[in-house]
Amino acid sequence: MVGEHERHDRVLVLDFGSQFTQLIARRIREERVYCEIHPAGRDLAWIREWDPTAIILSGGPTSVYDDDAPTADPELLTSGIPLLGICYGMQLIAHLEGADVQHGKREYGRAELAIEGSNGLFAGFDGGETTTVWCSHGDHVDRPPEGYERVASTASLPTAAFRAEDRPIWGVQFHPEVAHTHRGEEILSNFLFEVAGCRPTWTAGAFIDETVQSIRDQVGEGTAICGLSGGVDSSVAAVLVHRAIGDRLTCIFVDHGLMRKHERQQVERMFRSHYDMNLVVEEAQELFLGRLEGVTDPERKRTVIGNTFIEVFEATAAREGTDARFLVQGTLYPDVIESHSAGGPSVTIKTHHNVGGLPEEMPFDLVEPLRDLFKDEVRQVGRELGLPEEFVGRHPFPGPGLAIRILGDVTPERLQVLRDADAIYLEEIREAGLYDEIWQAFAVLLPVQSVGVMGDARTYENVLALRAVTSRDGMTADWFHFPHEVLGRVSTRIINEVSGINRVTYDVSSKPPATIEWE
Repeated sequence: MVGEHERHDRVLVLDFGSQFTQLIARRIREERVYCEIHPAGRDLAWIREWDPTAIILSGGPTSVYDDDAPTADPELLTSGIPLLGICYGMQLIAHLEGADVQHGKREYGRAELAIEGSNGLFAGFDGGETTTVWCSHGDHVDRPPEGYERVASTASLPTAAFRAEDRPIWGVQFHPEVAHTHRGEEILSNFLFEVAGCRPTWTAGAFIDETVQSIRDQVGEGTAICGLSGGVDSSVAAVLVHRAIGDRLTCIFVDHGLMRKHERQQVERMFRSHYDMNLVVEEAQELFLGRLEGVTDPERKRTVIGNTFIEVFEATAAREGTDARFLVQGTLYPDVIESHSAGGPSVTIKTHHNVGGLPEEMPFDLVEPLRDLFKDEVRQVGRELGLPEEFVGRHPFPGPGLAIRILGDVTPERLQVLRDADAIYLEEIREAGLYDEIWQAFAVLLPVQSVGVMGDARTYENVLALRAVTSRDGMTADWFHFPHEVLGRVSTRIINEVSGINRVTYDVSSKPPATIEWE
């Protein structure tokens, strides 16, 4: 994202496979300090060339004593770079310094942390005070390594945090990055500013300036096409690239029949009248629905849609005479994280069509200006660019569209049922003044039917599920607690106004264990 033009302080997060690694990066970004996640095995030469202001070693699922345990260059500890080890990262520091790491004492959940000093990592805390933290570990350190001192403990952890006596190195056994740690953001802020001396200069405006220049460097005098869906991600990406290369960008809106109600009209109105961009609308409903006929596996749906997108882009670009070599996509950091591990031994949850659904060989080089941003950062950039709030504030919408909100066969008839029901759902949410309180809300058409009664007659029709979640970054989410009367109105309207639905349910699953989308 930020390449050779970067002049900000920046933090390197070395990923040892923790499920919370991305939250570390998110919390650092919230402090207006730039950071990146890289694999744990980076050697010292690479790290020095990357030139971090500070380094954080993440947690991880392994023990330092495992045969294949990930490690770090021991010289990192004498490099002079401020360092924070979290959970496994703390254990690794202790192990590299020759201390014992106790194995097999699992602790998961909240704990009360007793703080022994009020400086460095715990500046602003009172010596002797306690605060709630979140633990998730199987190993721990009883005694700090030689040359280190204990700075905090819990009832079950004699050394819940330590610091080096002569170097800016700290370790914590708990997870300050998760919301369950009550003053975790303060602890991370102290590391950034009290320990490492970072400057909070990484802002939306700075990102725009640097990214526009980076796009110009990448594209040169070439031309680009952008797959414009009308969602906040592709919209912000398009405006960024348009600012960088102007009329050498052609936006292509593929009307594949998988969009929400009135999506096409909204996109045409904004990008043609407001931004005066080159916008081509490509009719491809029959092609996409034909390719999706009989496809019920969600991963296969993504692959089919991703491959078809590329074909349509290539054909449209050739027909329009753009001779484009570059394809702009609104890929975000969570897309990349869920599709591939950032370097640690994490698991692929699902493939996103604009990350893992692309064919191996394409005629385009990808331009992904938002690839390292979280969703709320994209919204900040969009507002800085002057995009209307109706686009910037929109709930996330998946690249494969309604295809992955129809469980089972995707047909024109089922699409129309879902599209009408989803529009009513969102209309009622807005009417209740709840839209901005919700991270994402949508309807899902289930592959089951149920018996009902309407007008004294038996019905046997579709079941619709409603989903609404709150979240900070899309990595974790909780189901939204609707007032019952709102859910009642939504259900009544959908059943009365949408032919083919006789039962409405509400999804009360959180992420994890569920994902936000059903497929």
